[in-house]
Amino acid sequence: MESRTILITGAGSGIGRATARAFIDAGWRVALMGRREGPLRDTAGADPALILPGDVADPASVDAVFSRIEAEWGRLDVLFNNAGVSLKGTLIDEIAVDDWLNLANININGMFFCARAAFGLMRRQSPQGGRIINNGSISADRPRPGSVPYTMSKHAVTGLTKTLSLDGRKFDIACGQIDIGNAASEMTASFSAGMQQADGQMRPEPVMDVRHVAETVLHMASLPLDVNMPFVTIMARDMPYLGRG
Repeated sequence: MESRTILITGAGSGIGRATARAFIDAGWRVALMGRREGPLRDTAGADPALILPGDVADPASVDAVFSRIEAEWGRLDVLFNNAGVSLKGTLIDEIAVDDWLNLANININGMFFCARAAFGLMRRQSPQGGRIINNGSISADRPRPGSVPYTMSKHAVTGLTKTLSLDGRKFDIACGQIDIGNAASEMTASFSAGMQQADGQMRPEPVMDVRHVAETVLHMASLPLDVNMPFVTIMARDMPYLGRG
């Protein structure tokens, strides 16, 4: 039996890179999607991986990536719908419309386009079925101050996860979401210097090694399709989440 297959979006850095390495090390066939080819090749290193430069916010680019996967592998077992961006914290009336549109195109449209393509491939492949794992966030449940665009987008991801969990049942398609808090990456590099809290104070926040996120995604992906983890939260133990606000 051939190794199982996974596509990881946003695979050129951070959580995407760490997760890709975990799956490569576990013997999976791994496809890496991101806007720049160089970082994707850096993620793969000397190991074999399917390098698929593409923009999740461009439906034609997404369709081309999934067509390549179908042509190369004939099927896709797992999509880790990971690509996303954030904005500097500020109040809603200080957010440039173009910045909002760019974030929404990646965090909402990009998630939709990739889930749509994966769901279609998983429906028509034989044997039918697969798993979609969406990268949510602690902000999908509890916002930070000044985080309207990011929080809106991650609440939308939760709606996608819940609906695909329901719609996928008759096709053996499972859908789950990993809500991640303060994993060490480029996006959280400033957290140790201080983050604004709900009471207005600035306080440093702890971060965790990103490998714990990667190991959790690998566990979710390795479950049989009659088992699902609809939601899992993983975070640095002492970050402000329980009790936030």
